[in-house]
Amino acid sequence: MTVFETPPVPQVDRRPALGYSIYLAAATLFALNGSVSKMLLLGGVPWQRLSQLRVTLAFLILLVVVALWRRSGLRLQRSEVGRLAIYGILGIAATQSLYFLGIQRLAVGVALLIEFTAPIMVALWFRFVMREPVRDRVFLALALALVGLALVAQVWMGFSLDVIGVVACLGAAVALALYYVLGEKLVVDRDPVSLTMWGFFFATAFWAVVQPWWSFPWDTLDITATPFGADGPAIPGWALIAYMVVLGTVVPFALVLQSLRHLRATQASVVGMTEPVIATLLAFVLLGEVLTPVQVLGGAVVLAGVFLAETSR
Repeated sequence: MTVFETPPVPQVDRRPALGYSIYLAAATLFALNGSVSKMLLLGGVPWQRLSQLRVTLAFLILLVVVALWRRSGLRLQRSEVGRLAIYGILGIAATQSLYFLGIQRLAVGVALLIEFTAPIMVALWFRFVMREPVRDRVFLALALALVGLALVAQVWMGFSLDVIGVVACLGAAVALALYYVLGEKLVVDRDPVSLTMWGFFFATAFWAVVQPWWSFPWDTLDITATPFGADGPAIPGWALIAYMVVLGTVVPFALVLQSLRHLRATQASVVGMTEPVIATLLAFVLLGEVLTPVQVLGGAVVLAGVFLAETSR
């Protein structure tokens, strides 16, 4: 799940082809993380504990990175604490935990499509709350998203999706929209790496209070997943967790930052929309999740709406 969006770093030597390739690699790693996380969830790891594990281990890695290369980012002003706490708890912890709950009950591709409506919420927020200029295409974006989601849910069949899963993913979309809005303001005064580190710190602290580590069900991590079906290779739980944290979180985040040296934010957002598509294909191969042709069409309509929303500001 791509939850890292930062402004491009100005550079004279832009190479868009390289930037697209790097961002596509990041989107693929994020997309694969959906299937990897679902293997852990299906193996019995509670969704809230999986979120706690992800943010905590990612925070520790980012802490080392900032300490070695951006030591000034370890400084925290008292005036930042409140905003960073909201950013970390509601923007990061809520987004990831609700996403995990969503993919536990829905197909990975469906869950991501619902969550990816966040940019439409952001555009509407700036239009009606912040009173900033937003093109009227945002209303078409909203209409397309609603029609697309209706197709995905196959409402004419009496709403075929799990209600709790849908509500969780809608909650994740709201939290992700908040993440974007707050991040856009916070990144003005702080570099994106240390900003993300502090966000993960407050997410880590939140989970440590809500569900202390001494009560962590470590036995649930002693699992073995078999993608590609019963005859597929056996993958131990520790390897899945390592992927989720390193290749599913920290590495793609670094790739996104690198790609934004060559791409503008609107260009990057277009590539980012490949994530639900790639995630759906990977979930089909690894988990055997199949979407109907109508759901695939609905997904395309949703992504068209997201694209319009991304380019409406």
